[in-house]
Amino acid sequence: MKEHTLHPTTAFIAATGSALPGPPVSNSTLGRALGVSDEWIDVFVGTRTRHFARDLATGEVRATLADLCAEAGAQALAAAGLDAADIEFLVLATATPDHLLPTTAAQVADRLGLDHLPVYQLQSGCSGALQAVELGAALLGAGAGAGLVIGGDVTHRHLDLRPGAGRLPGRELVNYVLFGDGAGAAVLTAEPAGERVAVRRVVHRLTGLGREPGQLLDWYGTSDRDSDRPMLAEDYKAIEEQVPDMAAELLWALLDETGWRPEEVHYLLPPQLSRRMTERIAQRLALPSAREISCVADTGNTGNALPFLQIEGLLDHMVQGERALVLSIESSKWIKAGLGLERV
Repeated sequence: MKEHTLHPTTAFIAATGSALPGPPVSNSTLGRALGVSDEWIDVFVGTRTRHFARDLATGEVRATLADLCAEAGAQALAAAGLDAADIEFLVLATATPDHLLPTTAAQVADRLGLDHLPVYQLQSGCSGALQAVELGAALLGAGAGAGLVIGGDVTHRHLDLRPGAGRLPGRELVNYVLFGDGAGAAVLTAEPAGERVAVRRVVHRLTGLGREPGQLLDWYGTSDRDSDRPMLAEDYKAIEEQVPDMAAELLWALLDETGWRPEEVHYLLPPQLSRRMTERIAQRLALPSAREISCVADTGNTGNALPFLQIEGLLDHMVQGERALVLSIESSKWIKAGLGLERV
C-alpha cells in the first residue's frame, strides 16, 4: 500500500498568532465547579490550568470559535507584516465549529477582511491543524504566494457544568478536566519571509482501518435532540495504550522522510493530550538531544489550536539551521500527522 507524504518545496511559516479566552482556570476552581478534588485532576491528567470561553460561575459565553480564530489570525497577519490583500487562501481546522453553516472559516475570513479567495474548513480533531498546513503547502505549490492557516476548538458547549457532573462515568468526566478552548494561526508563504521556517515534510496517515474510535464528538438534530447518548466521550484506556506507540511510529516515519538522524533534531513537539500523557509519550520517543516544546499543562488540550501554540513556542527558541519535528495523534479514528520544520 502506498503511503501519502507531502514533499513541499515552497512552504514557509512566516509568523504565528494565538488566542486563549479569559483568565486561566486552576484545578481548584475547576474541581469546585465539578465537585471533584483538584488532587484527583492533578493525579489523573497533570494539567495545571486551562482557558474556557464560558464563565464557569455564570455560564456566560465570552467568546465564540470565530472570535478566537479571528484574533489568532489577525495576530499572525500583523506579525508577518501582511494585510488582507496579501492573503490568497484561508484554511481553518476544527472539530467544534460555531455552526454547520455558515462555516466558521467563512465567518473568520469576513472578520479579517478577506474576500474573493478560496476558504476551506477541515472537520477534524487535533491532526486537522497539520492537515491545514498540508493543504496550505499544496496551494502554495500550485502558485499562491501567501495564505493563512488556523486551528481552533471550543469544547465548553459539550460540557454540562450543572451540579452533579462529578458523578459522571469516568469515560465522560475525563473530558471535563482534559480540554480547554483556544485558537492558533500561521501565515504560510511561498518564499522565505518573517520567521523563515521551512516546512520540509508533511506526513498524514489514517491508520484506523477496522479499529474502534478512541473519541466521539456528537451533535444532535431535530429528530434526535432528546437522545441520552453523550456528546463527548473518550476511550482513555485505549488512548493510553495506543498513542505512545503511534507517536513513535510517526517519529520514525518523519525521520525517514526527512533523511534526518535522531541526533540532528533539535526540538520535539509531541502529541498533547494531557501533561501526564505527554510525559509518557516523550519517554517512549526517547530523543535525548531534542528539546521538548509543550504547553498543554498550562492551556489544556485545545485540539486544533495545540500544534500552532507549540509552534509559536518553538519560534521563541529556534535559530537558523535548527530542526524540529511536530507530532499529532488524533484518536477519533486514529490519524497520525506530523511536520518536519527547519529554520533557514
